[in-house]
Amino acid sequence: MPLKSFEKTIKTAVCAAALGVASLSGVISTAAQAQGDLLVAPTRVILDGSRGTEVILSNIGSEEATYRIGLELRRMTEKGRLVPVEKSEANGVEEASLGMIRFAPRRIALPPGQPQAVRLAARPGAELPDGEYRVHMSFKAIPRPREVTEEETQSDAVTFRLVPIYGITIPIIVRHGRVEAQVALTQPSIVTGEDGRPELAMTIERSGESSTYGVLSVVKPGVDEPIVLAGGIAVYPEIGTREVRITLTDEQLTQIRGPGRIEYRELPEQGGALIAAIDGMIG
Repeated sequence: MPLKSFEKTIKTAVCAAALGVASLSGVISTAAQAQGDLLVAPTRVILDGSRGTEVILSNIGSEEATYRIGLELRRMTEKGRLVPVEKSEANGVEEASLGMIRFAPRRIALPPGQPQAVRLAARPGAELPDGEYRVHMSFKAIPRPREVTEEETQSDAVTFRLVPIYGITIPIIVRHGRVEAQVALTQPSIVTGEDGRPELAMTIERSGESSTYGVLSVVKPGVDEPIVLAGGIAVYPEIGTREVRITLTDEQLTQIRGPGRIEYRELPEQGGALIAAIDGMIG
C-alpha cells in the first residue's frame, strides 16, 4: 500500500479506535489493523513472485513509540485458533518459510502521525517443492523508560510495575509454484454457545496445497441483504477442516431458520469470487 493512499486508511482506523470498536458485524475489510497506538496495513500479505512489497506502520498516538519487528511461527487448530510454535519444534515447511523471508528494518521509532514502510520479500530456494509457506510477522511495542520518583528512591520496599506490551501479528504467505484448494461446506445447524446464546455452527472442509480466506454469508430467498455476514475466515493448509461458530442476535435467529444458502467468498477487494456454497434448510 503506497504511503499516499495510506492517509485515508489511517483516518478510518483512528475513528474506529476512538469509538472503541473491536469488531463490527458486516465489516470485512482487512486493509488495516490497530492495536494500542499502532496501525498496520495491510493485515495479510501474499507473495507469489519475485517482487517484494511493503507493510506500512503508523503511530496514531500522541508520543513517539518504538516497535520491534520479527517473524513467528503459528499453527491453526480445527477451531480456528493460532497457536505459537517454537523454532525447535518447526517442521520442514515451517523451517523453509522462516528461511526465505527477508525484511527491513527490524526496529522502528515512529513520531506521532508518521507512517513508515517495512520492506519484505521472499527468496524461495531453487529446489523448494511447490506449496504454500507461511510465517507471521510481529510488531511489538518497546516500553518507554520510566523515570524513578524521589519517593521510590527513598523507599526500602520492593515494588513491581506491570507494563502492557502491545503488538500486532499478520500472516506473510508465499505461494510457490502451482497451488490449489478444494473447499466444501457442511450442513449448518443452530446450537447453543458456551454463553447460552444461539450460534450458527458449520464446518469448512479444505484439501489441496493452498489456504483459503474469505467471507461467510447467509442469504435467503427474496431478501436483498445477507442475514449473517462474517469476514476474515481463514483455513490454513495444516488443517483439513475448520469449525466455525457465529453468534446470532435474536433477530438473526428468527430470520435465518428455513431454506437458505450459505456462501464462502473471497473478500470484495480481491474480487469476491465464490469459494464454496451450500443450499438447504437452516435450523
